[in-house]
Amino acid sequence: MPESASSSLPQQVALLPSTSTEIVNTMAHYHRAEMARMAGWRDRIDQTSNWAITVVAAMMSVSLSTPNAHHGVLLFAMLLIFLLLWIEARRYRFFDVYRSRVRTFERYYFAPIFSPGAGETANWRQMLGDSLREPQFRISYADAFSRRLRRNYIWMFLILLLAWVLKISTPKLQVSGGSRDLVSSLWEVAANASLGLAPGWLILTGVAGFYFWLLYVSFRPLDDAAESALAQVHV
Repeated sequence: MPESASSSLPQQVALLPSTSTEIVNTMAHYHRAEMARMAGWRDRIDQTSNWAITVVAAMMSVSLSTPNAHHGVLLFAMLLIFLLLWIEARRYRFFDVYRSRVRTFERYYFAPIFSPGAGETANWRQMLGDSLREPQFRISYADAFSRRLRRNYIWMFLILLLAWVLKISTPKLQVSGGSRDLVSSLWEVAANASLGLAPGWLILTGVAGFYFWLLYVSFRPLDDAAESALAQVHV
């Protein structure tokens, strides 16, 4: 073995913590690093939610403030909220990976320090080591989408739906105007719901189908354990 290689080997081994003090310092720095990564993805999720709330408020203000505003503005807002939800579901999958590492560390390392208890026999160091070597998503895209929809976005969609129904059912908010507060028949609602060449009944059917699908996705049971081919995390 060359002299340079033999002299560098002890230095490489010395880089690993060997004493209890070094191990504790490593644990503290690692926990702080994972906390920072988790908080960073948490901030990204909050930013997407804030954008969605801003879009809802802005589009409702534009559509309901004047009769000249088309009801299609609210349909466009629904599309934007759906796009933001799709982005947030992706961000949530990354956040869930780092949150899992932090919770594993806190449960199996810090919790026994503050309150020792029996039954904590999991090999948590092996769990963290495997996660660091080959990061894997712990939740599928569909489950992440459902979770964020159920916790936050379903309320934004419902608010937009109520605003849209109010827009197409109130003659005072239509371009043609009128003195009545509500329409007199469903045919008038369908006429007000028309969008370009698309008839009103088609728009009503599409919106109803979309919201029934949202309710199904929102209340479907999560199936994390059945995901057998989760993708790797690109870090």
